[in-house]
Amino acid sequence: MTFKRMIHAVDTHAGTPMRVITGGVPHIPGATVYEKMKWLEANDDQLRKLVLREPRGYPAHCCNLLVPPCHPEADAGYIIMEQVEYPMMSGGNTISVVTVLLEMGILPMKEPVTELMLEAPAGLIRVRADCAGGKVKAVTFRNVPAFAAHIDAEIDVPHLGKVRVDVGWGGMFYVIADVRQFKGLELKPEHGGEIVRISAMIRQAAIEQLQVNHPDYPGVGITISQLSGPSDDPKADWKNAVTMATGPLSWDDPATWTGALDRCPCGTGTCAKMATLHAKGELKLNQPFRHQGLLGNIYTGHLVDEVTLHGRKAVVPTITGTSWIYGMNTMVLDPDDPFTEGFTIGDIWA
Repeated sequence: MTFKRMIHAVDTHAGTPMRVITGGVPHIPGATVYEKMKWLEANDDQLRKLVLREPRGYPAHCCNLLVPPCHPEADAGYIIMEQVEYPMMSGGNTISVVTVLLEMGILPMKEPVTELMLEAPAGLIRVRADCAGGKVKAVTFRNVPAFAAHIDAEIDVPHLGKVRVDVGWGGMFYVIADVRQFKGLELKPEHGGEIVRISAMIRQAAIEQLQVNHPDYPGVGITISQLSGPSDDPKADWKNAVTMATGPLSWDDPATWTGALDRCPCGTGTCAKMATLHAKGELKLNQPFRHQGLLGNIYTGHLVDEVTLHGRKAVVPTITGTSWIYGMNTMVLDPDDPFTEGFTIGDIWA
């Protein structure tokens, strides 16, 4: 049978499903992975929609496309795709990409430690993978510089009132609010509906009221939100719930005040949180920061250096976490299927 598209992927998760496309996508032009990402966004956005929307995906799904690296020091390249954007960097997705590259034999695994250099849209990412018995037990990556864009800013959120937030860059711009500002709300799975409602509203208000800029990525703004609070687990320092957008928010339509919860502890969100804590004097260099997601699993971060990013104070974070392969997937597009970009329905999508 002839299909319009046939895409091969390995499905992984660290809570959140993070698909890794290993074949079926034609050559993508570009002198860097960033340029490849921009070409894909402009010329074949169908791919992102097809693999992340129904019936092949669902709101919390993320995806990565393996591409040949452009930088001579890199072993592999990857483009990150989410429901409403192509992020410059993602921690959980990076951990999943490394797991697939090594456990599937795309790159050679060396036990007990494999060292790699990956090329993300954000640039070169140095990776250490702890390996045993043919398995990747933990991945540690050195992220791009992170920084605080706003500290203790007060925004006016319709229907919520005044909310105090931080904004941090960790590969994406996160607006971060302490959950203790919202009476009765706790960072637990059963409060998920209210977490995403409040988080989506905070994100939209922050987009409208707080300016951010990254010197290397003009036009990239706040796209994601994080509720944060102390953890009652002695193995963790803070707990977080990151809400990913699944569509545009309209203040006139409460049905759009929603999103999808990140089921993992969120790597770039952890980097952004560490950058804001460091800016407040609450997290020192090389101090372990154990960040817990809603499911209870933990990413451990460290700030390993202070740097200057085009005149701005920044920090260099590392993140350690684990991802697990749960399936092999061949996705096809039937020539008679009218839903060539997948579909969304308002019961679970914004």
